[in-house]
Order: sequence, then structure tokens, then C-alpha cells
Amino acid sequence: MTNTYFSLKHYDAIIVGARCAGAATALQLAQMGARVLLIDRDLPSNDTLSTHALMRPAISLMHDWGVLGDVINSGAPMITTTNFYYGTEKIPVSIKPDGEIKGLYAPRRGILDQILVDKAVEFGAEFHVGTTFDTAIMDTNGHVRGAVLRTPDGTMESVSSTVLIGADGRQSSVATNVGANLQAEGPERCAVLYGYFDGIPNDGYRWFFGDQNFSGAIPTNDGAHCVFAATRPDVFNATFSADPIGGMTGVIAQSDPELAETLLSNPQRGRLRRFGGAAGHMRECAGPGWALVGDAGYFKDPSTAHGITDAFLDAHRLAHALAYSPAYPVSYQQERNEISRPLFEITRKIAALDLSPEQLKEQHMKLHQCMKLEQATLQGAKRVSIAAE
Repeated sequence: MTNTYFSLKHYDAIIVGARCAGAATALQLAQMGARVLLIDRDLPSNDTLSTHALMRPAISLMHDWGVLGDVINSGAPMITTTNFYYGTEKIPVSIKPDGEIKGLYAPRRGILDQILVDKAVEFGAEFHVGTTFDTAIMDTNGHVRGAVLRTPDGTMESVSSTVLIGADGRQSSVATNVGANLQAEGPERCAVLYGYFDGIPNDGYRWFFGDQNFSGAIPTNDGAHCVFAATRPDVFNATFSADPIGGMTGVIAQSDPELAETLLSNPQRGRLRRFGGAAGHMRECAGPGWALVGDAGYFKDPSTAHGITDAFLDAHRLAHALAYSPAYPVSYQQERNEISRPLFEITRKIAALDLSPEQLKEQHMKLHQCMKLEQATLQGAKRVSIAAE
């Protein structure tokens, strides 16, 4: 198999998956001068299931990468308050401005992912849509040296790389192919019903915690809110199947009856979407010639709405680890585990949906401390070149 479809025979990094984790990694590496090949079977502009919520570390990174202005210009509304509801008790938390960053944002994924891909390409990354990963190329010592990729016409081509990066989601083919071992697993999971609604005032992020359920409302593009409601999987069908909107508004009404009434009286955009839940995992995320970012290496229940922020932090950590150890970014895994494992365990406890309001508040305070640590790790990072001589 000879390489006729891709522009180079060798890349510093091949990245499989061009959603937020892979696109952000490609952007970081391209900005550092690396020769990057980014592939995906689908267009990044296609929307995907998400809560859309970005936390402060994600906003800080987008600012550093030069894409925050694009997100703002896309029409994503500024979010200046986060509201926690424990039953009917409301606790608002103001988002303090930080220099040029005045608030948080929650853009639609098709918009966010396309912005990241476009910026990565602007810095020199090569992007191919309709291209898929087949197998990793390994030497006799098990060191990954590239990948066999399937082009849109079905041709299989071998491409060499210094590092192969899996950003292909929680059921990652790259993770399976390179033999990434499971480090931790969390069976706790919620089943979630998602929808988009007009006519809801922007009161910032709203997180509702009721009787063995949780729900939320997140302002996103074009005046819409992403609204979701979650229960344990064993009661999901009984809650939502017969009357999905009624089930959703019933869950939300436990904390905010006014919002529930607003949902019933305003138009819904598109169909409601369901996610049956999935067990959380932490896999090995670095080995000789390979790495994993985003859900491929670390997936947890959406009850803490931290997935995109984690993906961006992975991109940041991996890019800087590769700058110093291009073939084996072992420091990336060490830092990810140290910072992310506590958040993984907090999410497990919240996703069990069996905590009292006081216990939930305690876990949310611990979550806040985790995010403060994440933000602190972003300070003082230096950009260096990782391109091969």
C-alpha cells in the first residue's frame, strides 16, 4: 500500500477523530509547528449529542488558542451565572470576569467543532473527511509507527507518524487496536433525554437536582436552550416513553415550575434525543507512539457536564507533553490521572442519583476545587516547536 491520497509520507501526529477532542489537539499541535494529519468519517459541522456547557478552563484555553472570538461571533450567548437547584432551593453563583474573559459560553457542537477544525487547518493541519482508521502500524517492539487508513474511495493507505492519537470517542477503535488497558471503571450512569427549546430567558447555566433525577437548561446559539432531564436507566422508560415532554417537564417542575411551564408554551426545535447512559472509564492514555484524548481515554457520566472541558484539557496536556517527548508522552498520562481521577470519582457519586441535597452540595464543592486545580495548571505553559527536524 503506497501513500497517494495524503500530502506527506510522514506526519508528526495522525489524529483519528475531528470532534472537539481531536480538533483541539490538532489545533494545539499545528500551532506548535507540528505536521498534523486529522481525519474523521463525518463533517465536524454536523451536530452531535452534548450539553454544550464549557467551564472556565475551556474558555481560557479557547482564548489562548485564538478561537474564543469566533465562538462569541457565532452568536453563542454569554453566561454570567450558574444556578444550582437542590429541590426548590436555588443557589446562584456569579461568574467573575477574568481579564478579557467576561463569562462562559455553550456553543452548539457543530459550530464549535467546525471552528476548531478551521483554525487547525489555518495553522497547517491537513484535514480529510470521509477517512477512517483501520489498524495501527507497529514495529516488533510494539511501538506504534503509523496507521493504515481507509480513504473515501475505499483504498487502504499506510501513513507513518511519530504519534498516533485516538480522539474517536468512548468506543475508540484506536484504544482497542493499541491495547490501551482499563485503569478505572464507574458503572454508575444516568439515562438522559435532550431537546432544544425557544423562548427561555438566559439565566445562565441551570442545574436541577430532584428526587433521584437531575436536569438542566443551557443557553446556546440562536436563542435556543439545550434542556435535558435524566433518571436512573431502570426508570427512564416509565418516566419518558409515554409522554416525553410531560416526563421532562415533570422532572424540571420539582425544582423550577416556571421553567417547566415555559417549555410547554414555547416551540421545540427538532426532535428529542435519548442517551441510555454508559459506564464511565479511564484507560491508559499514552504508550510508545500513541495517545488518547477525550472520551477515548476518559469518559464519565454527563451529570457533571465536564466532557468538553476535559477534552480541551487533554489537548493542552498532550500537546505540551509531546513537545518534550514526541514518541512517548508518559508525562501526559501522569498529569491526566493526577488531576482527573478525583473528578471521575465525584462524577460517579453524583451519577448514582442517591445523594441527599447536603451530600450533593459537598460533592459540588469538591468539583469546584477540581476545576480550580485545572485552571491553575494552565498558568505559565510555554509554547515550543515539536516538528521533526
